[in-house]
Formats: sequence, C-alpha cells, structure tokens
Amino acid sequence: MRVVLVGEAMLELSQDGSGQGDSSWRLAYGGDTLNTAIHLARNGLDVAYLTALGTDLFSEDLKARWRAEGLDTTLVLADPARNPGLYAITCDEAGERSFTYWRGESAARKLFGCAGIEAALESAATADLLAFSLVSLAILPEEGRQALISLARKVRARGGLVAFDGNYRPRLWPDWQTARAARDAAIAVASLGLPTLEDETMLSGETGADAVAAHWQGLGCAETVVKLGPEGCRLPDGAIVAPERVLAPVDTSGAGDAFNAGYLGARLRGEAPAQAAIAGHALAGWTIMRRGAIPVRDF
Repeated sequence: MRVVLVGEAMLELSQDGSGQGDSSWRLAYGGDTLNTAIHLARNGLDVAYLTALGTDLFSEDLKARWRAEGLDTTLVLADPARNPGLYAITCDEAGERSFTYWRGESAARKLFGCAGIEAALESAATADLLAFSLVSLAILPEEGRQALISLARKVRARGGLVAFDGNYRPRLWPDWQTARAARDAAIAVASLGLPTLEDETMLSGETGADAVAAHWQGLGCAETVVKLGPEGCRLPDGAIVAPERVLAPVDTSGAGDAFNAGYLGARLRGEAPAQAAIAGHALAGWTIMRRGAIPVRDF
C-alpha cells in the first residue's frame, strides 16, 4: 500500500544529554507528520512525504537522510528562495519538552506555489492512505489549506483512507476560530481521526474523550481514536487502552507522532483498533526513552 504524508519538516536542535551543559546540541530533523512518515517507512511501508524544502545544503542533507530511512522523496519540492524551518527542544528533568521555533519563512509554507505541485498532487491523490495534521494546515495560506482539503477529498473519492491528527498549536494560528474551522473542515474529509484530548480542550473546550469522539464522529470521521497522554487512548467503541508504564521518560517530543505511526501501520496490516492501539503505545514508549522527535534507530 502506498502512503503519503503532508506537512512541514524542520531542522531540529536537541540537547544530547552527555552532561556537557547547554552548549552541547545535536542537529537532526523533525516535524509532526514527518516523524510519523519516518516511523512508517522504518516499518517497511511505501511512504512518500509531500513538502517543500530549499535548494541549500541543509535541504539536500535532509533529503539524503530521509532516503536512507527508506522514505520516498520524489514529492519533496524545491523553493529556491526559502530554506527549511528550525526548532530547538529543551526538556525538564521529567522529560517534558518545550520548543523554540524559527519557521516563519520556511519553504513548506509555499508548498502549493512550488514548481511541480500539479504533478505531485496527481501522484498523492492515488495514495491508499493520505495523512496530515492541523499543523500541516496551520503553516499554509488559506488557498493552500483549501488545496490540501481538496486533495484529501480526492483520495476518499478514489476509495483511499485519510488520516487527520488535530495537532493544535495556538501560536501558528491568528485566532482559535480560524483553527477550529480548519480542523472541522479536515475532520469532514477524514476517515480516521487522531485527536489529542489536551489539544481539543484548548481549541473547543471539551474536557472528556467521549465528547471529543462524538464531535469528530458527528462530522463524519467514524474511526476516531482520542489520545489521552499517559492514560492511553479511547477507541472508536469507547474502550480505553492504557500503555505500559514508562519510568523516567527522557524526551516526550514526538510521542503522539510515534503513536500515530504504530496505530496506522497496524491498521494497514489489517489489525483491529485495539491491537493497533497497543502497537501505537509501544512505539511511543520506545520514542520517549530516547532524545529527539525521531530518535536514531537502535534495533
């Protein structure tokens, strides 16, 4: 099965944990849908990433690293006037992370204006699974958001699956009303929803997983899995699947993205939602015990 993810990839600075102080930083890469894409590619799936980078050496290095992970980069377009975005991760003693971003002029924001976008969209529309997030929409201008929603609609019309993660980052939006309207438009074209309760509470005020699931399912997203952080996730039938307890996490960045990859990969293999949730929790648990949003594979 062919999988296409859409979004923004950035350079990532993270502290290496070697005890050398704040001056010791590791350069890698990350981005919510990119993290999911890499995990899926590592699992042996045919995965392409639709985004835009620059023509600089950092952009070329990113593509080379992704290809080494097994990711198809034929849908990575180039904007010669822009570069990748950048973010830094800092973690407290409990592994909880905070981010500092430099992404305002990233190439991905102009994805739908890049040369080659028409051919890329034609290719992406044939995907068996298309996945994107609210961040994917947030970085785009309004016409880009509408183009991404249209792509999702075409995938559904051809019988493909569309997965949507309601990854809400308030600083990326002019106001919550715009963000909520974009979220609801995406939910309406999705067949598989991956909201996080904390994000939904910030955006819409729902304080319970049942209310979140009811909203998403009411808009047409029948298979909605609500992520509950350390408590696990709520399945479409209302059951709660808890993860194995993880002691002393090192870095919680990328946990939700890893869960998405584990869950989606299992569902594409034909596993039931409950088994897929266990796979998602296992991959998220592995991720948070290592540094970086997409840790180096050690197996």
